[in-house]
Amino acid sequence: MDQAGLDVALPVAAVARRLGVAPATLRTWARRYGLEPTGHLPGHHRRYNAADLARLEVMHRALTHGAGPAEAARLALAPADPRESSPAAPRRTDALGHPSPGHPAPVLRAHAPADLDPGGRPRRGGRLLRLPAAGPRARGLARAVLALDVHAVRAVLTESIAADGLVATWDDVVCPVLVAVAERWESNGRGVEIEHLVSDAVATVYNANAAGSAVDPDLRPVLLAAMPGEHHVLPLTVLSAVLSARGLPCRPLGADLPAEALTAAVRRVAPAALVLWSQMAGSADADVVAGLPRTRPRHRVFVGGGGWDGVTLPATTTRLASLVEAADMLTGVVRA
Repeated sequence: MDQAGLDVALPVAAVARRLGVAPATLRTWARRYGLEPTGHLPGHHRRYNAADLARLEVMHRALTHGAGPAEAARLALAPADPRESSPAAPRRTDALGHPSPGHPAPVLRAHAPADLDPGGRPRRGGRLLRLPAAGPRARGLARAVLALDVHAVRAVLTESIAADGLVATWDDVVCPVLVAVAERWESNGRGVEIEHLVSDAVATVYNANAAGSAVDPDLRPVLLAAMPGEHHVLPLTVLSAVLSARGLPCRPLGADLPAEALTAAVRRVAPAALVLWSQMAGSADADVVAGLPRTRPRHRVFVGGGGWDGVTLPATTTRLASLVEAADMLTGVVRA
């Protein structure tokens, strides 16, 4: 946030827009954690000056890195001292995103006290996501998605990609949160809006990375398509970004691609490889795979997703088990 020249106090709504949070969030921070604007009197509207904004930025940044509200508020209210912990870099991490010795990760409790049953056991489907083994970035992402704070979600993803890469961000940050959201939905039928928000944010950030990658135009492309009836394409979006970062040209064909459209695309493009995604069992169709046209030069066919479990596929079809394996195998095929 550029605060240069800020010489007037701003109301709650304006500050909320600057931070990308709800106005109610600022009021909660003020009441619960003492982040009141300077000179605020009960019964009067809150007005924030530049120093107040700086403290709120500290609070917001610490929360998106996985700190709890109390710890984030402590950091925000601490005197400005370079020796103090800074939320701009709340914890030093190694190349894998794990906290370095002497800098323990901030703790986000998997369950708040209100999420415990009378016997002290955590209720399934509580207000928070269950991430008992997740790292600090995954916890920061979880906190942001539960707040439906899309700006914070994108910020966590962008920082994680810059620090650890596309694959590690997907495996260690995004997937634990998606699994936790799915478990929450299975438990109480809630959280569809959370899944939609995080999926859209992940797609936005990974598509931006793919668009910014320099690919080799002389290489034959990889076609990426979801099977007919399959509407989940986020893993293909991530794979496309990873391949693009390696210089491989990709042609994402989107969700629910009709068999005839898939056939037409294969004939028109003559790709080096074709990846067919099926997440739901009903969308995995071996006949579609067997009916694909032959091209010259030939292309390799790969399938991914749990929908293919138990499906008998042509012997020439390769099943992909992980993002790393997919990226490595497809890179070898395209660059062969």
